[in-house]
Order: sequence, then C-alpha cells, then structure tokens
Amino acid sequence: MTAQRARLQWTGAVVTEAIRQAAARGVLLSAEHVLQASRQRVPIAEGTLERSGAASVDARQLTAAVSYDTPYAGRVHEDLNARHAPGRSAKYLESVLPQEAATVQAIIAAQVRRALR
Repeated sequence: MTAQRARLQWTGAVVTEAIRQAAARGVLLSAEHVLQASRQRVPIAEGTLERSGAASVDARQLTAAVSYDTPYAGRVHEDLNARHAPGRSAKYLESVLPQEAATVQAIIAAQVRRALR
C-alpha cells in the first residue's frame, strides 16, 4: 500500500471577507428596496418629500438607514390625523419594514450565496 499525500490550503480569511462584502452589498440593496417601497406610500403634495428619500449603508457595521430629508418629514410621518391621497399614509416608512422583512432577508441571503459559489 502506498501513502498518498494531500495538500490543503485554508483561505478562511478570504472567504470571510467575501461573505462580509456580499452581506454589505445585500444590506445596500435591501435598503434601496425598502426606500422604493416606502416611496409608494409617502404623502405627496409636490413630491419634495418623496424625492428627499435616501438609503445609506455602514459596510463595517452591516447596517443601513432609509431616511427622508425635509424639515417636515418627521411631522408628516407621525401625524396619524392628516388626510392623504389613496395609497399614501403617515408611517410611510415604519409600516413598510414589517411587510418587507422577508424580502430584505432574501436579498441579503442571495448576495451571500452568490459569494460562496
């Protein structure tokens, strides 16, 4: 019986970094998805509030934020007594998050899977 040799090269750090980059990309795509979904609910008078929406990501912390940047964005978001056009509502950002959670998870998972191919 002859002895066989095998050589294994461990690239754990490379794989870990690839997964981290993929997760960051997934977090960004997810934030953009949530932004788009929330834009469908933003109350519209002139469209300024809707256009002020932005998605941002901290790739190191793997966190994202979706924000609207007008002086009145917070007030419009929280005013449950205001009347809006059909399909538009207060809580236009907060109400989207629970409904899109499964999609957000799927987007991030897909990016990580692609990195592991």
